Amino acid sequence: MCGIAGIIELNGRPADESRLRAMNAVMAHRGPDADGFFLEKNYGLAHRRLSILDLSTSANQPFSDSAQRYITVFNGELYNYRDVQQRMPEHHFSTTSDTEVLVEWFARKGIEGIADFSGMFAFAMVDRQTGDITLARDRFGVKPLYYYHNGERLVFASELRALLASGYVKATLDSQALRSYFRYQSVASPGSILEGVRQLPAGHFLQISKGQPALSCWYTSTDTGAPADFSGPEAVKKNIRHLLEKAVEKRLVSDVPVGAFLSGGIDSSLVVALMARAGSATVNTFNICFKEEAFDESKWAQMVARKYNTNHQSIELKPTHFLDELTNALDAMDSPSGDGINSYVVSKAVRQQGITVALSGVGGDELFAGYPFFPTYYKIRQRSQVWDNTALLRQVFGKMMEVNSRLNLSKIKTLLEARKSSIAWLYPVFRQVLPDSIPDAIFSLPAGDMVQEALLAQKEAIDRLPLLSQVTVAELMGYTQNTLLKDMDQMSMAVGLELREPFFDHALVQYVLQVPDNLKYPETPKKLLVDSLQGLIPDEVIYRPKKGFTFPWKHWMKNELKPFCSSMIRSFAARKGVNNQALLRHWNDFLLDEPQAKWMDIWLFVVLEYWLQKNSVDMH
Repeated sequence: MCGIAGIIELNGRPADESRLRAMNAVMAHRGPDADGFFLEKNYGLAHRRLSILDLSTSANQPFSDSAQRYITVFNGELYNYRDVQQRMPEHHFSTTSDTEVLVEWFARKGIEGIADFSGMFAFAMVDRQTGDITLARDRFGVKPLYYYHNGERLVFASELRALLASGYVKATLDSQALRSYFRYQSVASPGSILEGVRQLPAGHFLQISKGQPALSCWYTSTDTGAPADFSGPEAVKKNIRHLLEKAVEKRLVSDVPVGAFLSGGIDSSLVVALMARAGSATVNTFNICFKEEAFDESKWAQMVARKYNTNHQSIELKPTHFLDELTNALDAMDSPSGDGINSYVVSKAVRQQGITVALSGVGGDELFAGYPFFPTYYKIRQRSQVWDNTALLRQVFGKMMEVNSRLNLSKIKTLLEARKSSIAWLYPVFRQVLPDSIPDAIFSLPAGDMVQEALLAQKEAIDRLPLLSQVTVAELMGYTQNTLLKDMDQMSMAVGLELREPFFDHALVQYVLQVPDNLKYPETPKKLLVDSLQGLIPDEVIYRPKKGFTFPWKHWMKNELKPFCSSMIRSFAARKGVNNQALLRHWNDFLLDEPQAKWMDIWLFVVLEYWLQKNSVDMH
């Protein structure tokens, strides 16, 4: 797990080493163990290293193949690198790192060889013979990669702050990205919060040949791989269990101790169970516990820890810890997000216990229909003909709800007004955090929805999938890539912790996408997942009420955090182009507990203003 950066001068001039070093320096938290640089001709590469595989200095990057033709900087983990390595018996490997396997395989197969790897990654590969350069990102966008191209040069990095540190990127907010931020609490791919900066989309590569960049797709979230075995329910459950066992086993590859987040929920408990069964070493498990019973889930985590005799640590946190760490967490945000504070605090607590790698149970809900909108979408689509032919009537009902402002029915209203019943029209409503009316009253934002555009572009492929799998694909292209994985990366890497997510193993995802709805429908929470791994975790864990990792932000923002929030809101309200009165009125409505003003409405403005100040970014 690392950070990468590079400068490519498209007009042939040498890359500026001082700017490259400045870019690398601001990413020191991503790789505290080593840094490295390579400059030649018109390009420069930089790397920060967090040592996970082959802890020796011989595995430091940038790293060349044995023929010295290709050189790479690589961020991530290739879980099956040993399998790929065995396909090159003629080569004598000088390290035990996955980076060497990557560069040697690329030297033989080119970019087509990327599909042979299972893992999370973002890398840059330079062909020193032709001068061609390739940037690539993993299937689901677990590892970040941003780039800026102005015709004269292309600059890339794992983080936005590195691009700003180069001095080539203007610190100006992208107004199109703001629409995405306020709708979904984060900026959707391929955009970014900075004007002119793009995210390399998940499953894509960018090739620069003879000074011309060309973007190509090598994997889509609708990819189901080979036809799966659906000879009966028992076969399906057996296959899911096998695939999840393999996904966990692959993610135990490490030359440093591996731990696991154990929340006490179904997903993390299953991951720990499979870790204990797959490895010979005692599993290190960590649970965040609280004195407040409303938040505490430690008793269920302890049940699982006792069952598998893990080296279990309960780390007690008080609400004051979150308040004390708030500034540090906001500083860790490379891109503003309405979520992620929890991830920072938990990651820091685990890292302080000496753990560098941890497995997480995120992804189970997205893959096995764990959210309420999965069955909601299924039921709407079962009546799609009625839905699609009653658009006018639905809009009338929506307008009636709008008149009754005392009712908090904005999401239902928006859902009723959706043009069609397809996932491209309904998913954005399911995941929308703020109604457009709130930011629209405060400043002028362009229309458009990058999440919806991505779904519409994949409409034919999505329509071929079972209905519940259509929602999974939307999650992979939307919330998962743009918020969940982005927050987990930026918050864990801020403290030098690598997180691995077995549920996002592509072989598992491809299989589950093919499972028919009648086998996957969540009659009980994530029924297919639970049934597939029956007996691995106690029934008390499976059937307990779900609490969720939430905290009383509304209370804090009206009390302990009120001065901080007020300062940020007033500062944002004073910015050019902002309707000062509208924003301050919304803040006052929140303080008066008016139902139309929610804490998240305010929090998104607070986070954005803090980020703008921290990074000296201007609005138009």
